[in-house]
Order: sequence, then C-alpha cells, then structure tokens
Amino acid sequence: MSRLRRNLSKLNNLFRNNRAEGELAREMASHLTLLADDFERRGMSPEEARLAAKRAYGGVEQAKQAHRDERSLLWMEQTVQDLRYAVRMLAKSPGFAAVAILTLALGIGANTAIFSVIDAVMLRALPAEDPQRLVIFSWSSHHDPKLSEHSDYGDCDSKDETKECSFSVPFYKALRSRANTFSGVAAFAGPLDVGLSGNGPANIARGEFVSGDYFSTVGAKTVLGRSLSPADDAPTASPAIVLDYGYWQRVFGADPSAVGRTVRLNNVDVAIVGVAEPGFKSLTPGKSQDFFMPFSLANRVRSEWWRTKERLSNPASWWVVVAGRLKPGISIAQAQADATIIFHAEVLRAAKPIFSAGDAPTLRLLPAQEALNGESSQIAAMLELIMTAVGFVLLIACANVAGLILARSANRQKELAVRQTLGAGRARIVRQLMTESLLLATTGGGLGILVAVWGVHALTRLISSSLDQPFPFVIAPDWRVLAFTSCVTLATGILCGVAPSLRSARADLTPSLRENASSISGGASQGGPRTRPGDALVVAQVALSVVVLVGAGLLVRTLHKLQTLNPGFDAQNVLLFGMNPILAGYKDRQTVELYRQLQQRFEALPGVLSASYSENALLSGLWSANSVHLAGAPPKSNANAATLRVGLDFFPTMRISVLAGRAFTPADFASADATNAVVTAAAAASDSPPVAAKPQTEPQPAPMPVLVNQAFVRKYFPNQNPVGLHMGNAQGDEPATGPQPGYLIVGIAGDTKYSRLRRDIMPTIFLPLVGNSAHFELRASGDPAALVKQVRAIVAQSDNNLPLFDLRTQSQQIEQALYQERLMSRLSSFFACLALILACIGLYGLLSYEVARRTRELGIRMALGAQRRELMRLVVRRGLLLALAGAVIGTGAAMAVTRLMSAMLYNVRPYDPATFAGGCMLLVLVALVACSIPARRAMCIDPMVALRDE
Repeated sequence: MSRLRRNLSKLNNLFRNNRAEGELAREMASHLTLLADDFERRGMSPEEARLAAKRAYGGVEQAKQAHRDERSLLWMEQTVQDLRYAVRMLAKSPGFAAVAILTLALGIGANTAIFSVIDAVMLRALPAEDPQRLVIFSWSSHHDPKLSEHSDYGDCDSKDETKECSFSVPFYKALRSRANTFSGVAAFAGPLDVGLSGNGPANIARGEFVSGDYFSTVGAKTVLGRSLSPADDAPTASPAIVLDYGYWQRVFGADPSAVGRTVRLNNVDVAIVGVAEPGFKSLTPGKSQDFFMPFSLANRVRSEWWRTKERLSNPASWWVVVAGRLKPGISIAQAQADATIIFHAEVLRAAKPIFSAGDAPTLRLLPAQEALNGESSQIAAMLELIMTAVGFVLLIACANVAGLILARSANRQKELAVRQTLGAGRARIVRQLMTESLLLATTGGGLGILVAVWGVHALTRLISSSLDQPFPFVIAPDWRVLAFTSCVTLATGILCGVAPSLRSARADLTPSLRENASSISGGASQGGPRTRPGDALVVAQVALSVVVLVGAGLLVRTLHKLQTLNPGFDAQNVLLFGMNPILAGYKDRQTVELYRQLQQRFEALPGVLSASYSENALLSGLWSANSVHLAGAPPKSNANAATLRVGLDFFPTMRISVLAGRAFTPADFASADATNAVVTAAAAASDSPPVAAKPQTEPQPAPMPVLVNQAFVRKYFPNQNPVGLHMGNAQGDEPATGPQPGYLIVGIAGDTKYSRLRRDIMPTIFLPLVGNSAHFELRASGDPAALVKQVRAIVAQSDNNLPLFDLRTQSQQIEQALYQERLMSRLSSFFACLALILACIGLYGLLSYEVARRTRELGIRMALGAQRRELMRLVVRRGLLLALAGAVIGTGAAMAVTRLMSAMLYNVRPYDPATFAGGCMLLVLVALVACSIPARRAMCIDPMVALRDE
C-alpha cells in the first residue's frame, strides 16, 4: 500500500508542478542560508559565506533534479515536457507542420477508407446470434451426383469447384429429425424474382425461400408481427411472408398496417405476417431480398427455370443451403461425424442412390463466416489490389515526411549539439524527436479520419453509380477500423521519425557547435559519402510511385481494351428492358402472341427502326447452355454449346450479320411453337407414374430450326457448310423417352460476345423464343432513352400486371458490366497521381534543402566564374539521377508485383513494355519539373550576398 501511495502522490505532483517547484526553491534557499550563516559565524564575509555555502552544498541544480525524480513519475513528466516542446517547435515551423500533417492525413485517411470497405465486405460478423456456433453444410465427391435438378444462388462462391453447398429438402428434413448435435437446423434458397401485386402497380420483387425454423436458428427477430415458424412449412398452412425492413420502408412507407395485408405473388394470395429487424438483411454477405417466404410456397411460386414440380420431395433436386446451430459443448468435428451418417444414408443407401461408393462423397461442416461469402467474393480481389496501392501511398507519405524531418533536423544540429553538451543523453534526444514525429502522425491520423469519412462516402457513391442497386454492404466504423487506424498512425509515426532521430543523435558535436555549421557542412559534404539518407528516401518514394503508376497503367489499358472491343453487334442506340409474362400467369401460346403484338406496336413508334426480343440481353452476364448430338459422333458423345432463344428480326435489330443460309422467319416460329407444345406435353406426362417409351414408329415433331455462329462451325463443322444439316438431342446414360425432334441448321450468324466481354466467344446455337421471359431490344434512330415513356404506356395498355425490369440502353448495359474495371482504373489512377505528386514533393524538398544548404558553395562557384546554367545543370542532374535510380528499382519491383495482377488484365501482358516505359517517362518528366524550381532558385543566388552571410 505504501508503494501505491507513493505512486499516487507522484501522479498528484505532476498536476501541481508549479507549487512543488516553489516549495523546492524555498527549501533549497533555506538550506543555503543556514550554511551561509554558519560560515559567517566563522568570520567570513557575507559574499564569501554565500560562495562557500554553495561549494559545501554541491550542485544545486543536480539536487533539484534528484528531488524532482523522487517526487514525480519521471517518464510521464518527461513525456509531457517532450509534448510541450514538440508543440512549440512545430508552431515555430507552421509550413513544415502543415505539409507533413496533410501528407500523413492523405496516406492514413486513404488506408482507413479502403480498410473500412474491406471490413464491411470481408471481415464483419454475420448478422446472426452467436455466429460462432452457426455452421454451413458442404459436400465434395470425385464425380458429379446423379441429379434431376441442381441450383446454386451464389451463397458459397468458392474457388474450389469441387466443393458445393446445395442440398435437397429431404436431406434437410432428415437432418432436422435425426441429428442430435444441433439445437436447430434451417435451410434457405434464393432470392429469385417474383411478380408482386396488390400494393400499387405490379412490380418485380426478390423473395428468398426459408424453412420455418430459419429465424429461430439464425436468431433473427421481427420489429412488427411474427417471424415464420415450422407451422408455415405445412402444405395446408396459409401462405405467409415476412418483409425485409428496408423494403417495408421503401414500398410500404413504413406503414405498420402493412402487417396483416394480403398481396399476390405470381397470382398467389399471401399474407404479410411480420417485418424483419433492421439489422438483418441476409445471412449471406452482400445478398439482399425484399421478403422471406416459406418452402410451402415453392410449388406455387416457382421460377420459370425449375423443371420438376416436386422440389420439396425429390431427393435428386438439390437447391437449398443448409445451416445448423451447434449445441453448447459440441464441436464441429462431432457434429460432422453425426451428420455424415445421415448424409451417406441419404445419398448412398436410398432407393435411387445419388452417388456410388466409388464417388467417395464427403460431407463437411464449415463455420458460417467462412463458408458464406456471396457478393464479397466478387469484389474481394479488387479491394485487395486497391488496399495494396494505398499501402504504397502510405509508405511514400512516410518517406516524404521522413525526408522533411531529416532536412529540418539538419538545421537543428546546433540546437541538438548544445543540448547534448549540457548533459542530455542520446536516448533523450531520440525520444524528443520521436515525440515530435508521433505528434505529427497523431494529428495527421485525426485529420485522416475526416479524410476517411469523405473517402468512404465517395467510394460508396462511385460503386453504386455503376450498379442498378445500392451498395449491398453497410460501411460503418467499428473496433477493427479504429484499431487499424491506431496501428497505422503509430507505425507511421515510428517510420517517419526513426531514421531522422537516430541520425540526429549520432551527429558530430564539434562542427555542429561552430558559428556557421551549415556552411561548413555544406562544404564538407563534397568529400563525404555520396549516398545520404535523404537520397535513399527519395529513391524509395520514386520506386514505389513507379509500382503504383505501372499497376494503374495496366488497369487503364485493360479498361480501354474492353471499351473499344468489337462485341460483334452494334451497341449504339438500343433500348433494353425485360418482362416476364409467366409471373403474371401467361402460358407459352399466350406469351408468343403477347410478344408478337408488342413487337408490332414498338416498331410502329416514331424513331424506332426495328424491334425484337431475346431470352437474355447480350452482355448481361446471363447465359444458357445445352448439348446436342452430331451426326456421325459416337453414342453419348455430345457437343456442348451456349444457347440463346431469340425473336423475329433479332439479327437485323442487333445488326448481327447472317453469313450463310437465312435468318428466322414467321414459319420457323410457328414450327418451333408446335414442337415446343409436343415436348412440353411429354415432359408434363413424365411427372406422372413412369410409362413405356413411345414407339419409334410414332411420328416425331418437326426439328427445331436453329442458327449457329462461326465459332460453332469452326469447332464442330470445320471445312464444311452445315446449313441444312440435322443435329440430334443430347444422349445420356438413360434411354431417351418422349419426342426427340433434334435441330435443323438453317443459317450461320456472325460471332458475337454473349454474356461477358472478357469471355471468349463461345460456340452458340440460336433458337426461336416461343415462351419464357424476354428482354426486348429496340433500335432507335436517336436517343433510345426518349422511348421509355412510350414503351411503358404500350406495355401498360397491353396488361397492367406486366412489370418491366432492367430498363437501360445497351451502352449502359456494357458500362455496368465493366463497373469493376472502371472502378479499379479510376481508383488506381487517383492513387497513382497522389503517389506521383508525393514523390515529386519529396524530390523538390530534398533539392530545395540542398540548394539552401550549399548556398555558400554555389556562391563561391559563381564568384570563380561558373555560369548560371551550369549551376542549374548541377541541381537538375542530381534530381534526375535520383529519379532514374528510383525508376530502375521501381521497374524491377513492378515486374514482381504486376505478375499477381494477370487475372485482372485483358489482352494486356503483365510486363507490357509500353505501360512500363510510359510510367517511367511520366515520372521522369514530372521529376524534371520538380527539379527545375530549386534549380532556378540556385541560378538566382547573388554571390556577394552568399559570401557576406559568412
């Protein structure tokens, strides 16, 4: 307790220092007076007695310092003194302080902003109760399972293609009823587009299927009404949905009476029973939906791509993600062993096994935080690249400020030498200089937080402007962001101050104490070492700038290549929009008639040159594929190709050339419609109890007329004209049942990009579209956006329950498809410019300091006959040598770094000579400008004034 009391007393003295100093002074004066009186009594004069008292007492200042050490916490008192002195010194150099603080604020702020986005996208905990106990089921095998249907909604988007997390609903139910290691098991799938009506005009909403125990397993609550329960999964349960909080605010105006209201989903009446809490968007990061619906609706609210009608009972239909909550005290390994027994029973020993024993199916349980990555996996690489760039910017900023501190400390050599002469140790000097550096970094970090806030808003707006929806992640500061900023600030202070502090502490005291140290050092420098710390810092800045510049140049060239790429069709003046009549209850024949009528009315609009439609819009990221069996090919050996169903006049509307044969005619659509009706009827009959295959003598429907592209011809029909040839339906392990009309090639179309610009042109088959949803393409003579109002009016007149979606121009479609490339090129270019400016500021600062330090030398040169242009050449040559050295080192470093960017480039090599040369030339040109200002200042030196100052 006595030690604690002493420490508390010392801490108290720290805040009453003036009073303690007064008491100490009076006490010391009292001691000296008593000693002086004693010497006077011995016969000394008052003056002699006073001097003798001081000699007898010893060092007064040393005694005072010893007393101060005893009465206070020395390290804390010295820290406060260092801070006060640092503030005074920085206040005496406001220009230096402002430049250093702003430089560090930019570096720290940029890093904090990017890390805030990374934290929101990749590091934030799932919005679930106790997420550490939540696991996701995944599987892997040597061969694909024998499935009738397989859907993946991107929840577990893993680079490991052998790992999947889609399962069947029967497997989920078996887990829920038989597993003993889980306190709850839930399943979910989606979201998928659903037609919603009953709350104003019909629109497309996104609904996610969830099991009745989803909310209880995840731990999500509702702010209004109730959540879904296992009772809602019963086939006889009244249809119910729970609204997402944001959707409730946007569409229902946050009206509490929305709970209990009835709306229609794909013409099915459902009741709104609750509104989810605002903090719960989706379990998968980056995904969002407008409402949650129970599995009991899956057979009535269906996607148009679902083939089987028995998704809830078919063990071979894998489409849901299964999540489990571990019981307290149960490890993942224990739960995995328990679930594996059930998994093998369902897939190996069922009536129709999904796997064989040789497939070695394996079940694995993963922490939900690790397994569910969703949209975050799409932008993770981009964020990691940008974080690397801003990390380089911060290093350049640190080197820049370190150079400024080094130059400034050179002008303080005399001050520091005097302090060391008076007894200050080198460690004390280093601590004082490090305190100044940390003060600069802390102030820069505080200002950097403001820069980070602005940067986060700007980055979010930049990302959202390229998407057709708000940024799906919520960016907000948390303990990780604050810890990151604190660590970066501390590291920045240390990096900026350690080299100048150590150099200043090792300075030679003798020349530093001379009357004109600067001139002496300036002259002596000529014979000293040619490489100085300031030079090394400038070279490091230039080298890092080259790395950032080259990386940005490669990304800009990639964007330019993609923007100028010929997609194989004319993307100008084309309006796109989608509609899905199936969601409004249309049948195939009704859909065909609707599309025909709308196409005629659109073509009659003023300013419309032609109109058509297709299953997917070109370059939308969506695509379909199928297999065909070519004549003469071995059995079960199929040709794979992309497929695109298109409407009448699609090729002239998109200006895709037909190189051989012909385009589709109305007769082709009539034939395709008849064939489709026969095939659809046969497929519907196959859902009934199995029947024998139709005899081969029964007439087959007419083959489906198709066009193929050049890539298809090159791959499957080299050196021959396939027009008029027949292709059969794909052959599988099971005998074919039902009609097998095959396909008749009627024409060859030119090659076009289908789903993405980056993807190579795929062999493609074009078929007549006689059902399904469609995207219309309207080619206009002018601005296609001017047609939007008329298009909406025509569709509303045809059917007010047909909502439009994805309404944009083809050019906007391409721009949106390139949003990642555009975002990376813009951000990397911005940070490259910032790095270039900082590096050149560092070069300018070094040369300015050199000119000021060598003023006497330059004046003597001019007095001895040196021409002004020779002095300018002297300064510029020094700066360019540093810039060239940095460029050479930076080029080598860039070659190592750009190797890692190859997956982000398109038609650009990581070692592209033009980009490397352009980046280095740009840096040297800017460095030349930075050198010219100090060089012109050297030319203006008056030799008489320079020599008089000595």
